[in-house]
Amino acid sequence: MIFLRDLLRWVRARTGDDSGRVSAFVVVVSVALIAFAGLVLDAGLALSAKVQALDAAQAAARAGAQQLNLTAYRTSNVAELDPPQAEAAARGWLQAANLQGTVTATTTTVTVTVHRTHQTQLLQLIGVRSLEVSATATATAIQGVTGPNT
Repeated sequence: MIFLRDLLRWVRARTGDDSGRVSAFVVVVSVALIAFAGLVLDAGLALSAKVQALDAAQAAARAGAQQLNLTAYRTSNVAELDPPQAEAAARGWLQAANLQGTVTATTTTVTVTVHRTHQTQLLQLIGVRSLEVSATATATAIQGVTGPNT
């Protein structure tokens, strides 16, 4: 124990006392590590928000694709959509889920784009307050079973 104490005194006498000092390298590396951790965490959370937006867009598009033009179906046996009803059904689904997005419908497809804003966790420390994510899905009305996976 005495030997160790003498060794520490000898090292301090030769190098000087540096207690309480932080090198610039440690500060830069610490900031870089926090920024990298923020990027990993917030990018993962943004990716999760994008997946949720895609799920919502797909569900809203399917809700719209169920709005068939019954007159055309009964008279000519063709499955085509009623675009105003399809858009209304998809918008209604988005509104019920408290989401914002755009909806377009034709006689064959319904396309829904969901927009979400994700609030960052760690990237706020460097000034990035939020990340915008969006996802688009399209549903098509088909008639009958045309094969596996369709």
